[in-house]
Amino acid sequence: SISQRAPSVTGLRMAVPPRPLNPNAPKGSSAARLRLLLDKPGILTMPCCFDALSARLIERAGFDISFMSGFSTSAAKLGLPDTGYISYGEMIDAGRDIVTAVSMPVLADGDTGYGNAMNIKRTVKGYAATGFASIMIEDQVSPKRCGHTKGKNVVSRAEAVQRVRAAVDARNEGADILILARTDARTVLGMDEALERVRLFEEAGADIVFLEAPESIEEMIMHCQAAPNTPKLANMLEGGKTPILPPAELDKMGYKIAAYPLTLLSTAVSAMNKALDDLKHGREVEGLLTFPELRDVVGFDDYYAEEERYKLK
Repeated sequence: SISQRAPSVTGLRMAVPPRPLNPNAPKGSSAARLRLLLDKPGILTMPCCFDALSARLIERAGFDISFMSGFSTSAAKLGLPDTGYISYGEMIDAGRDIVTAVSMPVLADGDTGYGNAMNIKRTVKGYAATGFASIMIEDQVSPKRCGHTKGKNVVSRAEAVQRVRAAVDARNEGADILILARTDARTVLGMDEALERVRLFEEAGADIVFLEAPESIEEMIMHCQAAPNTPKLANMLEGGKTPILPPAELDKMGYKIAAYPLTLLSTAVSAMNKALDDLKHGREVEGLLTFPELRDVVGFDDYYAEEERYKLK
C-alpha cells in the first residue's frame, strides 16, 4: 500500500520525517502551495531532481519547485535509460524519499499513467498520497521514452484526451494534486496535431500543459497561444530539439515554468567521471567540498542541533 508522508518501515528501511528546510514556505498541501506559485506573476525556474540529495540541493539553492525527472530517476535508481523500464512502484519509492527530504512542492513524471483510464486514476491517487504537487501524464505509446530521443510514438487523439480526462477525474474525486498534461505529437504527427491536443487538454481540465520538443522559437510561441488560460511548461533540455532560452524570454512568450530536466544529472555524471579519471591516474581530485561543507549538505548540522534538544542532563 502507498502511505502518506508519515514514517513507515519497509523491511529494514525507515522513512525519515519531512524536514521543514524553508520556514517561510507557505502552509498547506504541496498541491495548494503549487497553485499559489502558479497564480503569482513571473516564471518559475525548475531544476529537476532524481533523489533526495539532489532535491535537497535544489531547495537549499533557493528554488521554489522541482520535478522528479523520469529520465534522471531511471538512470540514478536503475542505471537504465528512460525507455519504459522504471515502474510505478519504483517511481513511488523514489518519490517518497524526495518529498520527505524537502518542503518545496515537487512535480513528478507519471509517464503514460501505467495502463488504461482506471490505472491512470490509481496512479494519480497514488502520486497524490505520496505527497507530489503535480503529476505529468503523456500521450506516448507504452513503453514510452525520453521525448528527445528516437523511436517514440503516440496514441490516438481520442485516447490522449481520455488519459487526461481520467487524471482530471481522479483529481476532482479528491486526489490533492495538479494535472500536467503532455503531448509528444510534434515529432510524430506534426505541429498542428500537437497544438490541437494542447487545446483539448486545456478543455479537459488540465492544470498545466506541455508540448514536448518544439523545434523553433516560432513553435514555442504557438504552444503558448494554443492554451492561453492554462500555465505552460517549457522543457530546457541541453542538446535537445528545443531552443534553450533564458527564463526571462520564456516568461515574455507566455510560459510559466522553465524545466531543466537533465542539468543536474549531467553535471553530476561529468564531475564523477572527472574524479574517477583523476583517481585512476593517481592525480589529486580537485573541486571537492570540504568535509564540514559536505556534512552540512547531508544534514549533520541539523542532526547535531536536534540531538542537543534530547540530551540527558
